[in-house]
Amino acid sequence: MDVNNRKVKVLQGTSFIDRQWKDLVVGNIVRVENSGYFPADLVLLSSSEPEALCYIETSSLDGETNLKIKQGLPETANLLTPESVSRLNAVITTELPNNSLYTFDATMKLDGKDLPLSPNQLLLRGAQLRNTRWVYGVIVFTGHETKLFKNSSATPIKRTKVEHMVNAQIILLFIVLLTMAVTCSFGQLFAEWRHNFVKGILLKGFPDPNPADTGFFPDFFLNTITYIILFNNLIPLSLIVTMDFVKLALGTFINNDLDMYYEVNNTPATARTSTLVEELGQIDYIFSDKTGTLTCNIMEFKMASIGGVAYADVVPDDKRLQMDENGKEVGYHELSRLQQHKDQGRNTKIIHEFMTLLAVCHTVIPEHDENDPNKLTYQASSPDEAALVDGAKKLGYLFHTRKPRSVTIAVQGIDSEYQILTVNEFNSTRKRMSVLVRAPDGQVKIMVKGADTVIFSRIVPGCPYLADTNLHLEEYANEGLRTLCIAYRDISEQEYQEWTKIYEKASLQITGRQEALDAAAELIERDLTFLGATAIEDKLQDGVPDAIHTLMEAGIKVWVLTGDRQETAINIGFSCKLLTPDMNLMVCNHDTHFETKEFLEKKLEIVKQSLGAFDSRPKTAMEKFWMGIPRNAGKFDKDIGGDIDPLALVIDGKTLNFALESDIRDTFLQLAMLCKAVCCCRVSPLQKALVVKLVKNNVAGSVTLAIGDGANDVSMIQAAHVGVGISGQEGLQAARSADFAIAQFRFLRKLLLVHGGWAYSRVSKVIVICFYKNITLYFIQFWFALNNNFSGMTLFETWSSVSSYNVLWTLTPPVAIGMFDQYVSARILDKYPQMYKLGQTSTFYNHKVFLGWIGNSVFHSLCVFYLWAFIYKDGDILADGRTSDNWVFGIMVYCTTLLTVLIKHCLITDSFVWLTTVSIFGSAALYAFAFPLYAFLGPLLGFSKELYNTNSVIFFSPVFWLSLLCLPIAICLRDVIWKYYKRTFMPQPYHIVQEIQKYNIADYRPRMEWFRKAVHKVRAIQRTKQARGFAFSQNESGQEKLIRSYDTTLRKPRG
Repeated sequence: MDVNNRKVKVLQGTSFIDRQWKDLVVGNIVRVENSGYFPADLVLLSSSEPEALCYIETSSLDGETNLKIKQGLPETANLLTPESVSRLNAVITTELPNNSLYTFDATMKLDGKDLPLSPNQLLLRGAQLRNTRWVYGVIVFTGHETKLFKNSSATPIKRTKVEHMVNAQIILLFIVLLTMAVTCSFGQLFAEWRHNFVKGILLKGFPDPNPADTGFFPDFFLNTITYIILFNNLIPLSLIVTMDFVKLALGTFINNDLDMYYEVNNTPATARTSTLVEELGQIDYIFSDKTGTLTCNIMEFKMASIGGVAYADVVPDDKRLQMDENGKEVGYHELSRLQQHKDQGRNTKIIHEFMTLLAVCHTVIPEHDENDPNKLTYQASSPDEAALVDGAKKLGYLFHTRKPRSVTIAVQGIDSEYQILTVNEFNSTRKRMSVLVRAPDGQVKIMVKGADTVIFSRIVPGCPYLADTNLHLEEYANEGLRTLCIAYRDISEQEYQEWTKIYEKASLQITGRQEALDAAAELIERDLTFLGATAIEDKLQDGVPDAIHTLMEAGIKVWVLTGDRQETAINIGFSCKLLTPDMNLMVCNHDTHFETKEFLEKKLEIVKQSLGAFDSRPKTAMEKFWMGIPRNAGKFDKDIGGDIDPLALVIDGKTLNFALESDIRDTFLQLAMLCKAVCCCRVSPLQKALVVKLVKNNVAGSVTLAIGDGANDVSMIQAAHVGVGISGQEGLQAARSADFAIAQFRFLRKLLLVHGGWAYSRVSKVIVICFYKNITLYFIQFWFALNNNFSGMTLFETWSSVSSYNVLWTLTPPVAIGMFDQYVSARILDKYPQMYKLGQTSTFYNHKVFLGWIGNSVFHSLCVFYLWAFIYKDGDILADGRTSDNWVFGIMVYCTTLLTVLIKHCLITDSFVWLTTVSIFGSAALYAFAFPLYAFLGPLLGFSKELYNTNSVIFFSPVFWLSLLCLPIAICLRDVIWKYYKRTFMPQPYHIVQEIQKYNIADYRPRMEWFRKAVHKVRAIQRTKQARGFAFSQNESGQEKLIRSYDTTLRKPRG
């Protein structure tokens, strides 16, 4: 592999030399430089940053592009040169290799002392070093023992749901073929023993067949082989070739679809395999990554509410400033006018305190480029914080220096240094963070930012602009923005000194330290002055909300499997319309197996009770058979559920480990299946694959699709029935491992609804028409055998009829239908996503449809043969007194069969294009021209002598032409009547939609849609408070220690 031929610097003696990744061994000390990938799992020793800190990006592991912070042990942090690290004498004892990305237990014995190692010191293969000049690390796992490889899985062989049914039906046809052959063999023996005509005339001169003869069983065996050869084309071998050719063409259509071409990076959609194309039309579950798949992972400071005045980076048209009936100014101001408002004395103090808080209250670290001192980069474990600090910078409050005890900001070119006294860190319980600072004027302040619910309860009552700010927050939440509320308070020196004693006492506790620190913070975070709120957009890819909404309307359940934190995932869920305010959200976060089991069982019982009178009866074995669902397909029906309030389940990675254990997973799966959306957070690549396999193996008849953009999504993509890779910022690993590749998530909408819907319909028609045309022709051979005393003779001439049937005369019509037929247009499929359920329920192709077509084939063959037998009787009397033979009869039957089959092609075609018309009528014309020519030249050239003089007999017979005109129409009349009856008295939903398309009937649904949206908006506002997202996604501990380690005024070591 190319990746193993990459080079990395390895310590040899007192210097580093280049060595290929494949030559690395455990115990090597390596130097990885900025933007480099780690070649193995390493224990971090030291780095160019203070106290052995470094930044890494793990997008190829967990999909997160925000940087994570790792820190080496203090005992090795001073190993900053090759000479010093070469003198390292230590022994590392680690756990056995495993697939857990978030755990690591090991010890380092250094100078006789055992030092514990944790995930904070582990640098995983596949991760990338970012914004850190260099690191030294010692290899602990290489190759297939690394956690990255432990999370990978072998590439499976994928077959579609339709192919499984075809295979079963071919086996059934083979059994029918054997039954027909054995029946005819017995018939032939019976005729030889009992019929005087056979014994006295046909077998005159042959020995009397006696059952006691030793030749009985050999004769029976040879007769059976004869009939198997005679009927062998009952199994349409041409079906596989035709189907593969059609799939290849459909894959080419995907590749050349300009609607799925992404011009920004010149990336078209790509069908990397054509064998799964019809599976795109039958998807029941979509498993999606978040970062890079749904989002661009670009945080932008979009809006703010300061002192009750709303500001926006770009003001929406419906929010532009205007005067209401009371003469009050309403609407949004542009953020660029903030400084102007401050200078004009409009909320001057509030604006200053608000912007100062954004520039000071955070854990961001500024990085100056040594080559360009004016170039400033913000490093943060929370991308939200980086966006707020960057937004403050653009508005004139520049944060540029951090020291262990202070930060410096520049306001209009004037530096102000704020001493950092105490940091009360964010955690998921507090939902806020606060910083105690001493301002340049000596005043102690507490600056707080957090979720609205926790800030509102801690502010001074009577805030005059609280109602306006709350209205702005509701508008932000409805737009899917992530909000934070901002507040502060001036603290007297005496209060600060008294509180410091309480805080120091809490920080020294051995047990319950975090709870004590939270209680201490609670004492100081009170009586706050409310300043306003911020709104951050976690930028979604274009069209993601509409795509997800449409796919869910199509009956597809969407599960998001992400490595992000729970709050971040929930916020994005609301932004992209996966989660809606009217959903009941079930959050499952538990630390033990039994708590998880109890929670899931309790919720499942409640949901089942709410189903009420809904009939949740599982499908019977016969119902599953007709739909083509194998008996061992799974425990649960995929369409379980009923008319209940929409539910959403959120579960984190640790709890998911318990939920996937054998005694809980069925409960978890049943509850998840009853939910409209599921979000799994903090999951590893292997967990993603396990969740996909849980649904794939246990939900009967379900078809799964996994979509992602990073290397961490490869296992999930390979585990699903269909894998879709996005050619994104994380590279092409997912796209190369997937079955289909697209550039943006929104293209999945057309890929499934249009290309998938068409492909399923087209491939279904190709299969049934190929079965039909072969069975119709070769069952005639069976009827002929019943009427010729089982002689084993063929009715049709070999070359012009049997061999050329699938190769010439009926080759192009199924291909043309499979490539160009549209049961409805692309616009209609997109407009009515509910049409997609036709593929989910296997409406166009299942065992019931197959048996119906087989019955129709047998009926048509029966009609063709016996109607001609009635017309032909013992043969026409020719002008010279001779009678026509069986070859003439066979040609007449063959011509009628061919015309009947071509008419049937016309009946199942929904949209005629010129290629379809040419292929059907051209096949008839080709036979009409080529067969007489062959029948004339063949005997003259010494082959097909049985066709000698048949042209004059057949084509000069009025009976033949009259029968050829009437019989195919009469035979297909039943099909026309049945088709009319179904469309008139038993219409399917797609029949109605076809009428809407044909007659361009106006759709009055938009009016109902407007009404539904209005009702939805009212309900959304009512539920906003409980569904509002807040913008925190940073690590929950260790941030204060981190920021106090940095002094950005010092020069970094070069290693």
